Amino acid sequence: MTSRQPATDQPVDQNGRPYNRLVLVFTMLIGTFSTFATSTMLTTAFPTLMKSFNISATTVQWLTTGFLLMMGIVIPITGFFLQRFDTRKLYLSAIFIFFIGTVMCYFATSFGGILTGRLVQAAGVGITAPVYQTIMTSIFPPAKRGAAMGTAGLVVGLAPAIGPTFAGWVLIHYSWRMLFLSIMPISLIVLVMGFFTLRKVLPTKKAPIDWLSVTFSIIGFGSMLFGFSSVGDYSWTSPVVYGTLIVGVIFVAFFVMRSLKIKNPLLQFKVFENSDYTLSAILVSVSFMSMNGFTLVLPLYLQTIRGESPLASGLTLLPGAITIGIMNPITGRIFDQLGARNMAIAGMFLLSMTTASFIWITATTPVLYIVAIYTVRMFSISMVMMPVTTTGMNALPLNLISDGTVVNNTARQVFASMGTAILVSVMASVTAQNVPGHAVAKATPILFKQLSIHANVIGFRYAVAIATGFAVLGFILAFFLKRDSRRLHA
Repeated sequence: MTSRQPATDQPVDQNGRPYNRLVLVFTMLIGTFSTFATSTMLTTAFPTLMKSFNISATTVQWLTTGFLLMMGIVIPITGFFLQRFDTRKLYLSAIFIFFIGTVMCYFATSFGGILTGRLVQAAGVGITAPVYQTIMTSIFPPAKRGAAMGTAGLVVGLAPAIGPTFAGWVLIHYSWRMLFLSIMPISLIVLVMGFFTLRKVLPTKKAPIDWLSVTFSIIGFGSMLFGFSSVGDYSWTSPVVYGTLIVGVIFVAFFVMRSLKIKNPLLQFKVFENSDYTLSAILVSVSFMSMNGFTLVLPLYLQTIRGESPLASGLTLLPGAITIGIMNPITGRIFDQLGARNMAIAGMFLLSMTTASFIWITATTPVLYIVAIYTVRMFSISMVMMPVTTTGMNALPLNLISDGTVVNNTARQVFASMGTAILVSVMASVTAQNVPGHAVAKATPILFKQLSIHANVIGFRYAVAIATGFAVLGFILAFFLKRDSRRLHA
């Protein structure tokens, strides 16, 4: 098997032909940004879609949690794809799949139709994400990986954060269908650009896929997420909830045990033998649980409780989106100089404090306060995400970089999906428990409205409290990072 090509002034691909590394990165940056932005794009559109399809918050959230779950299912299979297929063809195929899903969403006439399109979209994104990050890690030398992964962080951090803002602007002027129509030309442009600029930069080999592992993975992770997502409609004591959670845990256990036994597993769990990598994967997953779930419930608070427009809701998130986009490359360079431990501790502390600040929020809290705290919150995430991810990658030997990337992405997406499902379900469940009865609505409509708003506030506070718990857990774990976390393997 051909060894990876070290970074030089004139890099060459696996076929020995020179290529322009910056042009290749730029093409993938545009493509992956456009696909990643759709992961959270619909959050500000949830109230609009709830009215259009006459569905509840716990149902509409499947457009995001189902999206993230499909990514979590596809990413492990992408590890096999990276071994077996030309990275150029693989990336272009993923963009094409994403394009098909976008078209399906645009023409959807029912909730089932748009959900199906979202799952197809997610299948494409589930391939682009690990391919993009694996290539970024592989074509740059270890000493420059912090800056490279910081550039990758423009996609991982900025795109999901800016998606709701873009959606809010679109919904003010057009229908929700325009959200998908606006993405289509970008996908087509990337397909044309990629045809000329992308290259095969990773070695390939004939590797079989274990379909039993795929089955275990789909049933296990799918059942667990369904259980968490059902809390809002049922309760934690409902057989529907704990039954699917138990099934999920059992099949995930089957998946892990089989992966440890077979020669070519979907997820190479041997990467967890490295404690530095394991800790970094946990910290990144916890960060995503807190970030993604909160980014989903905040627009629900702004529009449902405060009555803000989708645009105003999106603009509230915009400064935070810009902050994380600017800071990810900067923190990547700082990591190259200082390492990740102190950055992670400070970042998780800030994340814990800023998230906790939302627990005392009311229906009349000043918008500027929300904007300021949310912006600092996103700044804190930028201090953790890319530096800690790079720490994990640098802790692995070169032959496990690709496996480590796939495992890291899988853990991040699965836990982000579960975190989002938990926060939305708890918010809906607590709100439902505190909404006054119909007798109050008939007797005193004004009081009923006030009590209903207060019930929504309580539900939001409970969701924020859980997000704070995720952040505090990450803060504790950050102290276990090694002081010099830039140990590189040749």
